[in-house]
Amino acid sequence: MNTYGDKFRVTTYGESHGPAVGAVIDGCPAGVAIDMQAIDAALARRRTGAPRQEEDSIEWLSGLNDGITIGTPIAFCIRNHEARPDDYAQLQHLFRPGHADYTYYMKYGLRDHRGGGRASARETVARVVAGTIARQLMPEVEIVANAQWPTECPDDDTVGGTVNCRITGVPAGIGTPLFDKLNAMLAAAMMSIPSAIGFEMGAGFAAAGMRGSEYIDRWNPDGTTRTNHCGGIQGGISNGMPIEFRVAFHPVVSMARPVECLHEDGHIETVVIGGRHDHCAVRRAPVIVESMAALCLANYLL
Repeated sequence: MNTYGDKFRVTTYGESHGPAVGAVIDGCPAGVAIDMQAIDAALARRRTGAPRQEEDSIEWLSGLNDGITIGTPIAFCIRNHEARPDDYAQLQHLFRPGHADYTYYMKYGLRDHRGGGRASARETVARVVAGTIARQLMPEVEIVANAQWPTECPDDDTVGGTVNCRITGVPAGIGTPLFDKLNAMLAAAMMSIPSAIGFEMGAGFAAAGMRGSEYIDRWNPDGTTRTNHCGGIQGGISNGMPIEFRVAFHPVVSMARPVECLHEDGHIETVVIGGRHDHCAVRRAPVIVESMAALCLANYLL
């Protein structure tokens, strides 16, 4: 599936080192004036510190008239001006460790060896555009994320980190019980981000070591709670408290040191992987986390 959502549907397309990436957004109401500067600012956050500096200039193909939505599908294209497919020529028959090379090949019988193709974080540029539009449909909702990562690491290695996200302005009663729980949908949205390896809400895994008397969120007379160990969601439905969660991201597994790759014929080959790779990709993840949270909430609030 390349489509996220049902009421606010986003279908992304394009590969990391192909000619372009982009998306089609369906379900956006008519008459919304899109803040283009907000989209540009979000894309700039996503580029912060990236070794591959793309222009991220958006070509709007449909769905807008003078920057105002007209109710039809919004289609946009972002050209890849800094694509360097030749950097990955040596990987045409090699599976990198820790990447989706092998699993894509086993599923489809072929793969795009040029920087991971669809599995590359380059695809998330389309999510950021769509998520920023979704945020403009919910002005009462504030989504703020920040990243934490180790400060020390050798130049030829990489580090991961965590992104904390806090959402306010979501009223009580949003979500559904059982299989479409709001927390379950948020978890699915976050775990769809490249390099995401873990998700927890509120007290998270620390709750497993608490007693019930410690974990319980005791009431205030106005319906709020004195603590927020549940992360703002109970029984799959928002309770009006801030929605709080964390996403863990593993280190980028392409680095400036030799790694052992698996050849298609079964032998192991040690190579230095070409291309431009991020020393710490998690510093650019907050805006992607915010965008996916916005897409998730738009499907409920619309």
